[in-house]
Amino acid sequence: MPDTPKPDDELAGTEQPFVSHLIELRDRLVRAFIAIGLAFGVLAVFPGPAALYDLLAAPLVAHLPAGSTLIATNVISPFLVPLKITLLAGFFVALPYVLYQVWAFVAPGLYSHEKKLVLPLVISSTLLFFVGVAFCYFFVFGKVFTFIQSFAPKSITAAPDIEAYLSFVMSMFIAFGAAFEVPVVVVVLARMGLVTVAKLREFRGYFIVVAFIIAAVITPPDVVSQLALAIPMCLLYEVGVFAAGYFIRYSKAPEEEPQRPAP
Repeated sequence: MPDTPKPDDELAGTEQPFVSHLIELRDRLVRAFIAIGLAFGVLAVFPGPAALYDLLAAPLVAHLPAGSTLIATNVISPFLVPLKITLLAGFFVALPYVLYQVWAFVAPGLYSHEKKLVLPLVISSTLLFFVGVAFCYFFVFGKVFTFIQSFAPKSITAAPDIEAYLSFVMSMFIAFGAAFEVPVVVVVLARMGLVTVAKLREFRGYFIVVAFIIAAVITPPDVVSQLALAIPMCLLYEVGVFAAGYFIRYSKAPEEEPQRPAP
């Protein structure tokens, strides 16, 4: 005999055929791609791919010697690179809606206490990623380019290639955006029971070493960018440890009531 669902099971009777899940997944993916396409179309009209590239290149151009500019070594680079940046910007603009589609797809299969954890994590992970990218653009780029130019010999005229600069920017954005997700990772690990909050506190010293190793590997070989990545990771780890204890209590499953004996 198959097990019958408990009367108080929130998900009882909500099961759907596998094909229905595939159809819903397809529909939500289509909506996400449409949102990205609409954001791309709007940004392509205003401010336009060229203006977006100028905005992205502004931190580097501000630190180049007078008269120096970025160059394009590929024939189609002046067209293709701004287009890629516009698509990237469109994805960033549509990211909250894309994550909402992810949340709407998985939410029906979650209990209420699980939803209390997932929805805040989706929102916080989005905000933290944007904060990491903004921190990289407004603070790190200026410090890194100043540091690099201070070591450049006077006989060298800096003229970076636009494709190389795009690759550099993308890697830095991903590195800092992912690094700022440390609190989310810590909370998820603790909530899943893979590690306790006490163990996370004990691991603090090891994480500092790990953070500096990660910063040395994924950032350019200069002390400014490495410190700019490692120090926020260490601070965010402390935030994650603090938030883990709160989220564990907040998203705890309700205890089952004891069965009353039959009269």
